[in-house]
Amino acid sequence: MRYLVLLALSFPILAQCQKASTPPAGFRALRNLDYVGAGNQRQMLDLYLPESKADKPHPLVVYIHGGGWEAGSKDEADVLVGLIKDGTPYAGASINYRLTDQAPWPAQIFDCKAAIRWLRAHAQEYNLDPEKISVFGISAGGHLVSMLGVTGGVKDLEGELGKHLDQSSRVSCVLDFCGPSDFLTFGGKGSVIDPDDPKSALARLIGGPLKDRQEEGRKASPVTYITPDDAPFLIIHGDKDTLVPYAQATEFDAALKAAHVPSILLTGTDGGHVFLSGPLVQRMHEFNARHLQGKDVQIHGGAVPSK
Repeated sequence: MRYLVLLALSFPILAQCQKASTPPAGFRALRNLDYVGAGNQRQMLDLYLPESKADKPHPLVVYIHGGGWEAGSKDEADVLVGLIKDGTPYAGASINYRLTDQAPWPAQIFDCKAAIRWLRAHAQEYNLDPEKISVFGISAGGHLVSMLGVTGGVKDLEGELGKHLDQSSRVSCVLDFCGPSDFLTFGGKGSVIDPDDPKSALARLIGGPLKDRQEEGRKASPVTYITPDDAPFLIIHGDKDTLVPYAQATEFDAALKAAHVPSILLTGTDGGHVFLSGPLVQRMHEFNARHLQGKDVQIHGGAVPSK
């Protein structure tokens, strides 16, 4: 229960966190690993590795932070720490990516894919299982992990960053926490964000108001790329989210299921934009156990308490 309290307390201060998250007991942290090789702090990642020797490589949980694509840091990894500790056999990674003050879309997904390729290329060095990679993201990070989950075969979104273009950027499973999925249906669904406002985070991402950048909005939307071979999804969303409309989750879940992609939707009862509860964290653990360890566990969709 102690880690649940830690996670619950961490969420309200994620955006203000300045100090890198402390690795859990029995883990070591490797900081600021440059996955592109350009010396850009926004293209670096931290690894959290078990110190004990293992008979087989560790599955990997990769965390991608939120912040409207314009703020946030890999240092805000307390939630990742909670998912890899307490006896799980996982390693963890938390990645930075270029924010919109440095570059517009698709720079953000280019960076995320370069990070996955780097991790896969260095799997043997760090005793990681390159075939067992879970990605977890919150808000803007939820959008980016969703893009990773549905664009494994989309060459136009691979980019040409780093030294490991021979490696795959595919992932094993996706935990999408309140991420946008379709910018073309974002407006008018109860969000305080106006996608046609040129000062909005979305406009800064796609290079202008959505009304003037429809094609760019479509290309930046995970729902655009769904195919039957996509990674399994766990979608988590509060039904009272006033930033990313709850309809983004229900529409995305329906589109994935229509393409026969495994998808489970967890709805936070009276949940706002990012919430946490013990039952939710338990289902996140179960989802990773199923797809990273092959455990025969059933994860039930539907309502979960938001507190």
